[in-house]
Amino acid sequence: MIIIKFVFLIICGYLLGNISSAKIISKLRKDDITKHGSGNPGSMNMLRTFGFKMGILTLFFDALKGAIPSLIGFFMLGGDVNSEMCYVGLYAGGLSAVIGHCFPAFYKFKGGKGVATMLGMFAVAEPYWAIIMFAVCFLYLVIFDYGAIASFLYITALTLIEGYKFHDNITITIMLFFAYFLVWFMHRENINRLLLGKENKVNFKEKLKKIGKKKNSSFASDHLSNKEFKKAFKQNKKQSKKLEKEREIG
Repeated sequence: MIIIKFVFLIICGYLLGNISSAKIISKLRKDDITKHGSGNPGSMNMLRTFGFKMGILTLFFDALKGAIPSLIGFFMLGGDVNSEMCYVGLYAGGLSAVIGHCFPAFYKFKGGKGVATMLGMFAVAEPYWAIIMFAVCFLYLVIFDYGAIASFLYITALTLIEGYKFHDNITITIMLFFAYFLVWFMHRENINRLLLGKENKVNFKEKLKKIGKKKNSSFASDHLSNKEFKKAFKQNKKQSKKLEKEREIG
């Protein structure tokens, strides 16, 4: 019975991982993310190409497809935080989604790099540490603009935390480090560019400034339209008074 559960979990996790958020969102914009930037259908390339909102939206949905099979695996095997078997289910589901994201059968096995999907898996396994490390990596990204290094920091920290927590469980340890090295392998081109000093920057500060400028411009236009409305209202009032006086004289 437990083997059937694991087979079901692995298949569901893999198929869910096949769903490419970046490709779906870019198609809705009548475009194709694989034809821009690095060509990678991931949140960083979406952020560089289509802006902050599209990048965050892609990150959210890619993380969600890592979180859902992890939750299914956890509760399928009991849902007890004190049971290591539940965490075996959690990581089996999460790892399957990461593999599906990196090597999707739906897209000829050409997928993303797995960081956001791994983020979703860790968010279920270790929510507090996941939030802390996300904040740290977000801050690093704002200051230094290197998305690949921010990704490496996140997955390294969470893998070490969880690896230490389950160091006695060989099954969880193997799954954790398999996912870890898979994501590193998917970033081999980024590593090469970093060593050559040619890695693409995200320019995160500029993306945030653009959002601020848009808000300010929309506020200014609203404020201006209110002024224009008041001006027109006053002019109409004056004209109506003139007409009344003319009628009285007539």
